[in-house]
Amino acid sequence: MKHSWRQHAACRGIDPDVFYPASDEEAEEAKAICGICPVRQPCLEHALANRERDGVWGGATERERRRIIRHRRKTA
Repeated sequence: MKHSWRQHAACRGIDPDVFYPASDEEAEEAKAICGICPVRQPCLEHALANRERDGVWGGATERERRRIIRHRRKTA
């Protein structure tokens, strides 16, 4: 299965709204869940590779993911 990491995600069964906060400041609950997730890195890489626009993925908000992408471009 392509996204088999999702089966191990700490967010499984949690209300998805938690991961789509109105602002970065309201993302703490989602980030706390991501912080204990065994598949945080594959989740983040999925979001970066697929240019996920919304929500918290792999513990990073959309703004933080844009920053990661910019940093990777500079260091590539």
